[in-house]
Amino acid sequence: MSLCKIQEKFKLNGLYKNGDFIIGGIFEISFEINIPELSFRYKPEQWTCESFEFSVFQWAQTMIFAIEEINRDQILLPNITLGYRLYDNCVKLPVAMRVAAALISGKEDEIKDYDCRGPPPVIAIIGDPVSTHSIAISRILSLFQMPMVSYSASCSCLSNKDEYPSFFRTIPSDTFQVKAMIEIIKHYGWTWLGAIASDDDYGQNAIKTLSEEVKNFGCLSFLETIHKVNEKGDVARITRIIKESTANVIIVFTSEVELKALMTEVVSQNITGKQWIASEGWSTATALAIKENFYSFGGTLGIAIRRGEIPGLEEFLRQIRPNYDPDNNLAIQFWETLFQCKFEENAVKSNLTTGLHDYNTCTGAENITGMNTAYNTASDLRYSYNVYKAVYAVAHALHALVFCESGKGPFENNTCADIANIQPWQLLYYLKKVNFTNHLGERVAFDENGDALAIYDIVNWQLDNNGRVIIKNVGVFDKSAAKVTDLLLKENDIYWNLDSKLIPVSVCSENCPSGTRKAPRKGQPLCCFDCIPCAEGEISSETDSIECLKCPIDFWSNQGRTECILKEIEFLSFEDAMGMTLTTIALCGACLSVAVLAVFIHFRSSPVVKANNSELSFLLLISLTLCFLCSLCFIGQPSHLTCKAMHMVFGISFAMCISCILVKTIVVIMAFKATLPGNNMMKWFGLITCIIWLTTSPPYPSKNTRYQNGKIIFECDVGSLIGFSCLLGYIGLLAGVCFILAFLARNLPDTFNEAKFITFSMLIFCAVWITFIPAYVSSPGKFTVAVEVFAILASSFGILFAIFSPKCYIILLKPEKNTKKALMGRVPPKK
Repeated sequence: MSLCKIQEKFKLNGLYKNGDFIIGGIFEISFEINIPELSFRYKPEQWTCESFEFSVFQWAQTMIFAIEEINRDQILLPNITLGYRLYDNCVKLPVAMRVAAALISGKEDEIKDYDCRGPPPVIAIIGDPVSTHSIAISRILSLFQMPMVSYSASCSCLSNKDEYPSFFRTIPSDTFQVKAMIEIIKHYGWTWLGAIASDDDYGQNAIKTLSEEVKNFGCLSFLETIHKVNEKGDVARITRIIKESTANVIIVFTSEVELKALMTEVVSQNITGKQWIASEGWSTATALAIKENFYSFGGTLGIAIRRGEIPGLEEFLRQIRPNYDPDNNLAIQFWETLFQCKFEENAVKSNLTTGLHDYNTCTGAENITGMNTAYNTASDLRYSYNVYKAVYAVAHALHALVFCESGKGPFENNTCADIANIQPWQLLYYLKKVNFTNHLGERVAFDENGDALAIYDIVNWQLDNNGRVIIKNVGVFDKSAAKVTDLLLKENDIYWNLDSKLIPVSVCSENCPSGTRKAPRKGQPLCCFDCIPCAEGEISSETDSIECLKCPIDFWSNQGRTECILKEIEFLSFEDAMGMTLTTIALCGACLSVAVLAVFIHFRSSPVVKANNSELSFLLLISLTLCFLCSLCFIGQPSHLTCKAMHMVFGISFAMCISCILVKTIVVIMAFKATLPGNNMMKWFGLITCIIWLTTSPPYPSKNTRYQNGKIIFECDVGSLIGFSCLLGYIGLLAGVCFILAFLARNLPDTFNEAKFITFSMLIFCAVWITFIPAYVSSPGKFTVAVEVFAILASSFGILFAIFSPKCYIILLKPEKNTKKALMGRVPPKK
């Protein structure tokens, strides 16, 4: 059956006025529908819509007011009268579909096929307010290219022009509503959230967009849906989840009707301390914003439709008078509900149906001025303002169509539309290009998706001085122009739940401070994490760092692991206590060697000096002096010069020292007869080794970070390990040969025997340097150098005292033994 032959299932409630062009309207004035019990005995009664909503009836009256205002305007549409046909959809999709069919096919119950020709019954439809209804109706209207301008359907899915080419709206898309919520949530640093949505297109599309946005900065503790089929079970389950969840911020995308049961349950279970974020579907619902709910829902922050002012509307609303006309039965229903009475015609029907007579009779002269209801309160116009803008958008499109200049039209062959036979698709073309500024200075236009410019009010549920709950504007979200920030909040005007000054906190884990990194908890959302301190040598300078950054090689982390600081450079300096001590000892040793040398030179003609090969003794004392002094090269900040000098002086002085001792040992063995062949070569072998080493791969200053991470050990790297090993090996070989030979000569006659002292000195030397190896390897930092200096000084003192202290004792303290006879064993007897 064609749309022109659709049979009504029940009588539609509406308002009607004829005109040159008719604009249709769909409103959700009644919230319940009465379906009579079916019986086979008699014809079923018609369905009826009940539970009249005064605030929504105001929306319908605003449409009428706008049309009457336009009709009086001699500039916008001169000599043209607009009419209207408004219907109640009873918040039911089947009724909404029936209303749409009635609007595009005609108001009669049944009309002939030939009557479907000519101009349509309406040129555009204002509505439907429900997203799900708009989706279904738009699919039908798009077949006829009939414009539909909704004032409340905000589902982002309706922005798809491929599916809904004839759909427009004066309410922003939920995409922008979600962005406004996200801006508020980010502004207060909330990352641990709960979300609840209705099971219709409005709730599910919005919550899907919200979930995707939240992933970029936070997590959802729970995401629940209120189903119409099992609403009672859903309410109990969701309430339990809210109570158990640690998320303190809950976002709700539902309408006023769908939220009421959940709100009642939350209040009855005394759930407090939650910050509710309301969608425009219930943020300004005065039926919910009542004192009984305030303890649990006080401080609610909501996104609200932009509030506007409509001059003259309040006076118009108070002028309504019922006229008993079947085409205007909504006015009759409003009057009977407002004054709790019945007109005589309806009273007769009620008596026949129920048999009851307990009612007041309506006269139509009742005083509406003294009534204070949501209908005649025009101080908070939001959806009414959207309806007002929608009507004017259609009127401006019609104005452009009517005043099209002949020959310059947008249609085929540059023609204009025939005013006597305007088709909806023609008005649709002009509606896409609507762009005007209304009396409030607000620009009204549609983008390429048919969406209105995104401007929202931010509202807050508060208590006034009289203890009444008020819905106060505390900010605005404006996406219609390029600005530094889209969100502007009056921070001092916001009331927070339970504590008007304390901003709630909603995080699964507190922010990780600088010096730590985030470590996700296994099996939990990314917002739930532990803060792990950065390891040594790593830092994090920002909060909530995912990883710690390693410091450069010359830097180390400070105690708080928040910044890299230059590592402390450590070396054995002359200023610290250990350096001063070793320097003093080295200088004392050098001075002592020089003093012994001076004694030997002074007594060079004495038998003791002569008997011990004075030239070798002089050379040995000079080499010992160099051994003491070379230790000073190891102290102080390393440089290329000191690194080369220390090992060169160390190698030459010790090679010379041990070579001299070896020669002295051989002299003892040979009893002054000869020296070993090639001993000159042995004296210079150490020097040759040093020259080759320093030429090929010399020592150099280096920064050692292996032993202490927080410090740089400034030391000399030996360069060629082979060269250094050859030098030490050569000195060790000399010492070993010297020790063996001296040990073998220890039993020679005492008068000529210096081998015992050499044996003892070599024993000390070898013991010191053998002990030096593990001590050197295990000593950290500057102590490594200190151990090396100590070994040099200890071995030098061992040689000095072991070899020269007996001779100095005789020369200085026992001169009577410093004679040739005494040395030859012919000492005169004591008297």
